[in-house]
Amino acid sequence: MQGLVIKSTGSWYQVQAEDGNRYDCRIKGKFRIKGIQTTNPIAVGDQVDFELEPNSDNGVIHKLHPRNNYIIRKSINLSKQAQIIAANMDQAFLVVTLVSPRTSLGFIDRFLATAEAYRIPAILIFNKLDLFNEEGLEVLAEYKHIYENIGYPCYTVSALEGTNIPQIESLLKDKTTLFSGHSGVGKSSLINALLPDRHIKTGEISEASDKGQHTTTFAEMHVLPFGGYLIDTPGIRELGIFDIKPEELGHYFVEMRALMNKCKFNNCRHVNEPGCAVLKAVEDGEIEISRYESYLSIFHGNETRS
Repeated sequence: MQGLVIKSTGSWYQVQAEDGNRYDCRIKGKFRIKGIQTTNPIAVGDQVDFELEPNSDNGVIHKLHPRNNYIIRKSINLSKQAQIIAANMDQAFLVVTLVSPRTSLGFIDRFLATAEAYRIPAILIFNKLDLFNEEGLEVLAEYKHIYENIGYPCYTVSALEGTNIPQIESLLKDKTTLFSGHSGVGKSSLINALLPDRHIKTGEISEASDKGQHTTTFAEMHVLPFGGYLIDTPGIRELGIFDIKPEELGHYFVEMRALMNKCKFNNCRHVNEPGCAVLKAVEDGEIEISRYESYLSIFHGNETRS
C-alpha cells in the first residue's frame, strides 16, 4: 500500500493510506543501514510504501518515494547528523515574535537560507500583535521592511484575538504548509485559531528565560477544512545549518545572489575580497547590515541559540 506520513513520534509513524485509513507503522531495518545521515530517515510529508504485519493493524514501511524537497537542520548533539523537519511542502511559514520570546534576525536569516537551499518558498508570520506598543510597532515595521524589501512576504496576526486569521487561511488554501518557529511564538495558538476543533495544547512562557516551553513534541500533519495540509512541528531552539558549503552560502541570500556576477572574482566569498559587489552593496546600504552579519555568522560556522 502507498500512503502519506502524517505523524512522527520518533520510532513510530502514522501513515494515511490512499483509502483514507490511518495505520501506525515502523521502519524496516534496512532503512537504518543505507548511509542516511539523518536521525529520522522518514519525515512527516513523505510518501511511502508499507505493508501490514501478519494478524495486525500495524504496518512496516519498506520504501520511501523520492522527495520534492525538505527542510533539514543539524542535530543539536550530533554534529555529523541532521534531522529532517518535514518533506514535500509547497511553502514554509516561520512564525516570529518580537517579544515573549524574541525571535532574532539571525534565526530568521538561518531559516530563510535553509528554505532557499531546498527551494521552498518562505513567508514570515509576525504573531502576538496584541502585545505591541508604539515602540514595538516601529520595530515590527523595521523587520518587515528588511524582508519585504528582498521579496519575502510578511504578515501580522494575533492568534489570541483572531486578528488577520482569514488572511492566513487564504495563504494556506490547497497547499501543504510547514509551520515552524521558536517554542512560545504561538504556533499552537495560531493553529487552534485556524482549526478550532483540534484543541492543540498551548504552553506558557517562562518568566525567567522568556523562552517558550515545548508543547508540540512531534511533527504532525493536519488536514485543513478549506483545502490543503498544515505541518505542525516542535519549537526550534536553535537552527544549525546543515549541508550548505561556505562557498555556496551566498546563493541562498537572495540579495547577494543578484549581485554575484558583478564580483571581480568568480570564487568570491564576499568576506574581504577586492572588487566584491556584495561588500560594496553593504557599504552603500543596499544590503542590510543585519543580513550580512548573519551571512558571516553562518559562513564562519557559528551556531546560534537566539
